[in-house]
Amino acid sequence: MLNSTKNYFELFDLPMSFAIDASLLAERYRALLRSAQRIRYGIDNDVDSAGNIRAVTQVEKAYRTLTDPLSRAEYLFSLYSETSAESGDYAEIRGNRGASLMEEMELRETLAEASNRPDPATAVAEILTSLAEECAALDKELHDLFADPCPSNLRAARQIVRKLQSLSRCRRDAEERRLELGIQD
Repeated sequence: MLNSTKNYFELFDLPMSFAIDASLLAERYRALLRSAQRIRYGIDNDVDSAGNIRAVTQVEKAYRTLTDPLSRAEYLFSLYSETSAESGDYAEIRGNRGASLMEEMELRETLAEASNRPDPATAVAEILTSLAEECAALDKELHDLFADPCPSNLRAARQIVRKLQSLSRCRRDAEERRLELGIQD
């Protein structure tokens, strides 16, 4: 059924790329699960039940990884062996992490201040809109950088992923604040 030596892209017969066809991925995911069920219910006896459980687990993990853009980016870094590029520019990376941390702290302060405004619902909605727009722009940059995965582009992509992770944490905080304020969509 499954070859455990395949990477996640090969497992779903997709090109190794940040840009993926989500509907094709979902279609192939369902097909792999149907195949696993045929084995489970004795229709196809090529794999024992323990092997079937491992196969289903691998398919589910691969699917979760490829459907989440940040997880997909991290997985691509592992496939491209990005660690060597990261260690070579430690000072630059450390400096960028500090800048990202400052930006995250500023966003959190802005969010805290939004609760004290006369119309906190509008203020929080504006913050969420701004975060969504920034994430969309960074996501486009990631697509472009992964289209040509040379070492310099992978380093730049790594920085964008860190920024997206920071923005994701801020979005979660803003969503929680929105719920605390009783703001409905």
